[in-house]
Amino acid sequence: MKATGLAIAAASVAGASAHAIFQKLAVNGVDQGTSCIRLPQGPSANFPVTLVSSNDIRCNVGGSTGVSGVCSVPAGGTITVEMHPTYSAADQSCDVEAIGGAHHGPVQVYMQKVTDATTADGSGSWFKVYAEGLISGYNAGYWATDKMNANCGKVNVVVPSGLAPGNYLVRAEVIALHAAFQPNGAQFYITCYQINVTGSGTATPSGVLLPGAYSPNDPGIYWDLYRSFDSYPLPGPTVYTGGSGPVSTTTGTTLRTTTTTSTTSATARTTTPSSTTRASTTTTTTTTVSTTRATTTSSTTTTGSSGTGAPLWGQCGGIGWTGPTTCASGKCVSTNAYYSQCQP
Repeated sequence: MKATGLAIAAASVAGASAHAIFQKLAVNGVDQGTSCIRLPQGPSANFPVTLVSSNDIRCNVGGSTGVSGVCSVPAGGTITVEMHPTYSAADQSCDVEAIGGAHHGPVQVYMQKVTDATTADGSGSWFKVYAEGLISGYNAGYWATDKMNANCGKVNVVVPSGLAPGNYLVRAEVIALHAAFQPNGAQFYITCYQINVTGSGTATPSGVLLPGAYSPNDPGIYWDLYRSFDSYPLPGPTVYTGGSGPVSTTTGTTLRTTTTTSTTSATARTTTPSSTTRASTTTTTTTTVSTTRATTTSSTTTTGSSGTGAPLWGQCGGIGWTGPTTCASGKCVSTNAYYSQCQP
């Protein structure tokens, strides 16, 4: 994979501006405190793991050591894992992105059956119960991380109803792709939780080992976020059939509405988390989405007939490109035969 100039520039800025930690847990909407969470510690607590061959890929640096608490979860219940940039109270606000700096990427959650969650080191078999990646869009796009940010850092996951009772580790993961155009550039933000599943189920799903399930060259890990694409291959195994995809994220948080308006000329492409529209002539688009701290993301590119052109870092040329070929700011620079972009 050849990195675009945009990827290099964006990664250099974003890499220094945002890190994050999965740090809270709720069960059926009830906060569980921190006694059953293997929280990363120290000044680099919110730093990512980048080597998929390391044991740190299981539960983060220091995460192989358990904590004293185990949180009870009924089979079929909903757990809510929550991410924020730091442990500071100021960073817990919905006004602060859970993971910022254009750290787009998937959110995935695994579980592992263990004898004792307080002593298990994560070396057993992990099965995936939740995964969401690219939701919509192109050329960066709208991702599971953006959806999580819009929901104040919360991700709701249904524990499979047929699971056998007992102790489990739960592994929550964000894979930030802003620097993934280079080997070992993907950033894994991981936290493990210790739970006890109650119920009368009998299912003991098979899974994968970590390290082992991921390779630095996997398509969903070695990924240029800033080239054109309309799909994304989620790394790792498929979601266990008794697991869950995205769950409604409206419980226990404040409704918030963000409106984005953009005016363009000639051919415009506007991308939101749920739709893509194309229009000709002068168009003003205002989209308002109400979700849990709802956010609508609009990205618009235009032709140069009005003198506006593509935005800074937008695509402005390449084989097969039918969009704008001039730049509203900067100059159009060819990075290869298939991709040119507006650069300062």
